[in-house]
Order: sequence, then structure tokens, then C-alpha cells
Amino acid sequence: MAYIVVRIRGIPDVRYDVRETLKRLRLHKKFHATIVPDTPAYRGMLFKAKDFIAYGPADKDIVKEMLLKRGRIVGNKPLTEDYVKKEFSMSLDELADKLAKGEVKLTDLKNVKPVFRLHPPRGGFKHSIKKLVQAGGELGFRDDISDLIQKML
Repeated sequence: MAYIVVRIRGIPDVRYDVRETLKRLRLHKKFHATIVPDTPAYRGMLFKAKDFIAYGPADKDIVKEMLLKRGRIVGNKPLTEDYVKKEFSMSLDELADKLAKGEVKLTDLKNVKPVFRLHPPRGGFKHSIKKLVQAGGELGFRDDISDLIQKML
């Protein structure tokens, strides 16, 4: 299993330890997203940065769509099915499935940028971006992360 992580807040006055955690997750700017495996180390990082990010379980379909629409290779060129077949000798569906299951990390893929640069959500956020989901906001763990990502592609 893996998580899709999106940075929602881009406040400059972030505590040092949280800023360092966001940097290690490669979420330098607002509306950047990445996919991380479900390990205890990453779960701790997600918990520490929960007041600035939204994250949820990765779904194969949304991962494939992210790779097609927002995936980039070195030189800021789009990631294509032909490139995936040539470089990794697997189809884009297989790659998306392995990423969603956590078998492959984005950093393991040669020449593929480990960050997706997304748009702000179309139609805006429905709740406050200063509160966790449990308190009626947008931040923290959410089961419906694919809905948010869909609005941001």
C-alpha cells in the first residue's frame, strides 16, 4: 500500500522540524504531490506534517492519471506510455499498480521527477484549509484523496 501526499498550505513561518519533514517528502511548494510507500518512517513523517498536507491511500486509477497528466521526466518533458515501455519494460498500468501497492517508489524510477505539480482545486476547497478533516477541514488523512486529486489535475 502507498499514500498520495499533497501539500495544501504554503506558509513561510513553518517550524524547523516540520519544514525539514516537508523537504524530505519533496513537498517544497503548495500543491505539490508525491506518492510514498506505507512504512513506519513515512507514517511518522506524515503525522508530523499533517497540519500542512492532505494524504490518503493511493488508488491505481488516480495514480495512472497523475502519471499521464502531470508526470514529468528530466528536461520537463511529459511522461508517456512509450517512455515507460522503453525504460522500465512494463506498461503504464503495471507501473501505476506497483506504485499504488508500494512495490516501487518514485525515486527508484530513473529520470522521472518524484513530484507532481498540480493546479489549485477547480471549484476551490469545500472546507477550511486550517483544520484537520476530523474537525471539518481539508488537512490530514482522508479516504477520499482521489476526489481532491481529480479536482487538481
